Amino acid sequence: MKNTTVTRMRSAILICLVSSLALVSCKSKAIAVAASNEPVKEANYMTAKKIIENYYNNKIQFSTLYIKSNVRYADDKQTQNVTAEIRIKKDEQILVSIRFLGITMAKALITPTSVNYYEKINSKYFEGDFSSLSEWLGTDLDYSKIQNMLLGQAIDDLTKGKYLESLLEQTYRLEETSNKNTKKSFFLDATKFLIEKQEITQTAEERTIKVAYADNKVYNEGTLPTAVQINTFQKKGNVEINLDYNSITFNEELSFPYSVPKGYKRIIIK
Repeated sequence: MKNTTVTRMRSAILICLVSSLALVSCKSKAIAVAASNEPVKEANYMTAKKIIENYYNNKIQFSTLYIKSNVRYADDKQTQNVTAEIRIKKDEQILVSIRFLGITMAKALITPTSVNYYEKINSKYFEGDFSSLSEWLGTDLDYSKIQNMLLGQAIDDLTKGKYLESLLEQTYRLEETSNKNTKKSFFLDATKFLIEKQEITQTAEERTIKVAYADNKVYNEGTLPTAVQINTFQKKGNVEINLDYNSITFNEELSFPYSVPKGYKRIIIK
């Protein structure tokens, strides 16, 4: 694989993360519910308001979170397997390190006011805020959306939207209806009210993002998915990124080392 191709994929992984699209696994886990011979009791129908109340009863409390993950990136032309180390200081900063064969090839540092990343092969870096990056990527971004995506939580504050609810077997669907060009849907397990999938479609741009979660694990601090699958569909091509969280630890003292090596060229977004 040529260096430019590898670089493009590593940069895409960081950009997809920074744009709340994502990361995931070499050993891709099925984003589905395993079949069972046991009868399943049909969920009681609830209003959107009650579904949202139950969803926010699922709290996750932590100060720091450390994740080691396998990552599989695939687009219409190639695939690439790397590893990612994700460090989160809740509501303050996220540091993502992308490694290939144990060597750090790219880093991204995200805070509520800034987005920074660099990649080694082309010796380039980006420094900016969410407004410039949102305009460049064509989608509205902020720190909370990225943090929520990694934690398996709704990227939007569901209490601030208006939704049509529906129930299919054991899954509730909340469909946001206020924006004609941007359609948002959130799918929640009807028993635990955890996010199973969230989808965003920008009709005019013919662009769709789907983020699915599976293999939830219960910790003292709360419940987290350990498998994340992100698919993006747009005119210029499709991308799939699979994240497999191999190791998760809470509330350790973490450092967030980030500095752009000397001689790197800054990426200017116009």
